[in-house]
Amino acid sequence: MQVTSSEFDARAKSAIDDAQLQTGLFVFGKIFPLLRAATVGKLPEFDALRDAARDIKIHTLHTLAPYLEAFEARVTEAGGRVHWARTAEEANAIVERLCTDANAKNIIKSKSMVTEELELNDHLIGKGFTVVETDLGEYIIQLRQEKPFHIVGPALHLTAAQVSDTFYQAHKPLGRTEKVEDKVKLVEEARIVLRERFKSADVGITGANFLVAETGQIVLITNEGNADLAATLPKKHIVVTGIEKVVPTLNDLSVFLRILARSATGQETSNYVSLYSGPRRARDADGPESFDIVLVDNGRTDMLGTPVEDMLRCIRCGACLNACPVFTTVGGQTYGSVYSGPMGAVWTPALASVSQAAKLPNASTFCGKCEEVCPVRIPLPAMMRHWREKEFEAHLTPAGQRWGLGAWAWLGARPRLYGVTAALTGMALRLLSRTKRRTRLVTWLPFLGRGWTRSRDLAVPAEPPFLSQYREGRRR
Repeated sequence: MQVTSSEFDARAKSAIDDAQLQTGLFVFGKIFPLLRAATVGKLPEFDALRDAARDIKIHTLHTLAPYLEAFEARVTEAGGRVHWARTAEEANAIVERLCTDANAKNIIKSKSMVTEELELNDHLIGKGFTVVETDLGEYIIQLRQEKPFHIVGPALHLTAAQVSDTFYQAHKPLGRTEKVEDKVKLVEEARIVLRERFKSADVGITGANFLVAETGQIVLITNEGNADLAATLPKKHIVVTGIEKVVPTLNDLSVFLRILARSATGQETSNYVSLYSGPRRARDADGPESFDIVLVDNGRTDMLGTPVEDMLRCIRCGACLNACPVFTTVGGQTYGSVYSGPMGAVWTPALASVSQAAKLPNASTFCGKCEEVCPVRIPLPAMMRHWREKEFEAHLTPAGQRWGLGAWAWLGARPRLYGVTAALTGMALRLLSRTKRRTRLVTWLPFLGRGWTRSRDLAVPAEPPFLSQYREGRRR
């Protein structure tokens, strides 16, 4: 998984300066949380369901091997095959072999964050296969050669005009020389082009939202229906998914179905919820002739038993992104990773490395909103703090920051000196605010403080200072 988080600061500045992007971020950053709140408010047992979902995931992760083995046994009984991949390279090689064995040329895909993580498309295209994404958002960003903007809406950052330009350039060789700008007509154009891809596909590749150990079924949850076409029209259906997606029973699955759509898009349920359990049987009128599931580890078992194990509970709803003040200010492209927002700030260092993704855990205000809305109660701020600690231990943080924290810790161990320093600092900040003709904010600091005020203002300390108010309160 390629990660370019070192460019986070420059991309964030560019995103903040992009008025068009800021308008879109503001709208979707308000709409999704409001939709979630509305649908959650209609379900009094929502918090109880979150507790149940959390407990199911914790239990499953602590008993992962038996459930995965049970899942494999049920898949095999239904005529399917399970392939185990320890790394991204192994997973890509398995998919390549399966496509080669099928004499495939044309491959269609539905949206899958795991295949994005593996960079499967690039691998297969490099081997001579034609690979086309069929989710509208994924199709658009594939044409633009971009990473997903959001795990639920990959192309949410684009305007209709930008999509129009993209389609015009991509579809001209197909004989579509008229430039279309209306949103409805753009969707119609995509549907017409993709219909031919569906008809000529030799292999359909999907992800899976869940795997049911009890029945050996994969679960696909979508709003467009393209995943069902990818799973049923071609002769070969390949599922590529992470090992953490398994749940014990269909009853357990029902818990997640009640919280996923509400958390992701504010819907009571998604338009399509489909369960697949194997290839076409003799009595079936249609369906794929083969059914292969590639179970991907790629660093997931290394997370078990560590401070970031709880991240494996993630059900990819995107609620934490929608609630995050950083994500809704800079957008998903800024993160330089397939996974963005708070969940990406934890996932990316775990799957890549702290050195590659050091900027991401720092892209947080620690307001706790991400944990508050997470449907499986993942303690995201605590895990981002864990990666910050690892970054500090590895001396990846800037020297000035390490020196500043060290000085603060030294002062903190000397209460009287800390009090004097805090009082003098407060006086200096109040003086600076007056010199800039501001009474409540400091907009410029010298020396080490310049890094802070370059991108944010600093509130003027209270008068009298907090410590003085605290001492006065104790005397009373």
